[in-house]
Amino acid sequence: MKKARSKPELKLHWQILIALALAVAIGLMVGQDGALFGITFYAVFDFVGQLFLNALKMLIVPLILSSIIVGIASVGTTDNLGRLGGKTIGYYAATSLLAILVGLTAVNLIQPGVVDGSPQEVFGLSADAAELEERFADKGSDDIVAIFLRMIPTNIVAAASDGQMLGLIFFSLLFGFFITRVANQYAEAQYNFWEGVFQIMMKITDLIMKFAPIGVFALVAQTVASTGLAAFVPLAKFFFTVVIALAVHFLIVLPLLLRFVGKVSPLRHYRALSPAQLTAFSTASSSATLPITMDCVEKNAGVSNRTTSFVLPLGATINMDGTALYECVAVLFIAQAYGIELGLATQFTVVLLALLTSIGVAGIPAASLVAIAIILSAVGLPLEGIGLILAVDRILDMMRTAVNVTSDSCGAVIIAKSEGEEGILEDGLARNDA
Repeated sequence: MKKARSKPELKLHWQILIALALAVAIGLMVGQDGALFGITFYAVFDFVGQLFLNALKMLIVPLILSSIIVGIASVGTTDNLGRLGGKTIGYYAATSLLAILVGLTAVNLIQPGVVDGSPQEVFGLSADAAELEERFADKGSDDIVAIFLRMIPTNIVAAASDGQMLGLIFFSLLFGFFITRVANQYAEAQYNFWEGVFQIMMKITDLIMKFAPIGVFALVAQTVASTGLAAFVPLAKFFFTVVIALAVHFLIVLPLLLRFVGKVSPLRHYRALSPAQLTAFSTASSSATLPITMDCVEKNAGVSNRTTSFVLPLGATINMDGTALYECVAVLFIAQAYGIELGLATQFTVVLLALLTSIGVAGIPAASLVAIAIILSAVGLPLEGIGLILAVDRILDMMRTAVNVTSDSCGAVIIAKSEGEEGILEDGLARNDA
């Protein structure tokens, strides 16, 4: 039942790992002063890294618009939107929020970005720390009201241009919903247009991610050249912060939901889903894993085709527990790396944006980097901070994808039980064992 690993994805794993190793070695060797023909290697690293970051920023507006509009419109046009749709969306929103809160708690308790000495010197960041501190100094709980005001922009084009992603996301949700409330000929035309835009953006994203090893090399080499290995100590803390938070969600939160809400055995469910979990981990793509997930949930867990065919494809589109958790931890880690303590209002913004952007994150490797860029822009942090997490992003991507797929499958089981389906995780495993 296990699906072979995708050769392009496996190749990209190795390319990024090799790029990371080379970046550390070359960065240490050349430092900031190493030069060839009068051009410093550091300047070359900076140039290539900025190109990669600019390419990611280029994707933000069209990708977030098209993905959310298509996702919401596809839900609205489904015949099962009624009771089954309400339960599914409610479950996905609740588990994503729980995952974000787990991540928020972990990053505030461990504080992986807090270092001795100047954060700019340790991490090799170029942004003006004093200017950033001044920008965040006057933020308080009153700014929560302003967050909701920014959700409804006066000019959607200006909001997109200024990086006001919260308003853009809100508009996309409304647009996608009301596509399903107009005459069929108009709804179909709009859906096909935005689906086309989304597919094109996926192709462009695939193209840019082919250059991810080069981007990782340049950004990591730049950091190592300026700081040595000092930046890797807090980076290791960041890595384990994310791992601990994912483990809590994977081993505690989701099993508790299965046990007390779904009334099924978490161990039996995880055993039934193991082929999909391994595939998700190896490919770092919930979309690529979807056929295996549906097969495991239907044949091994005993959930009906009616439920799996609705809940799981929708989950692969809008339910990203691990990704939402990671986005929250990454943004707060980057803020800590700049020496900034985010207040209640800004952390609330991060939680809200992590929840909303996780809906629009494509189920492909490293797509969350785009969402992190959106959140950084929204809260006013420099995008260069993404370079801090690229060194460990790939392995964490594999882990959080496994969490995403597991959450989708738990939702299918819980919703199937709520719909009165019998034999969940009994008949399915019995058939499989036979």
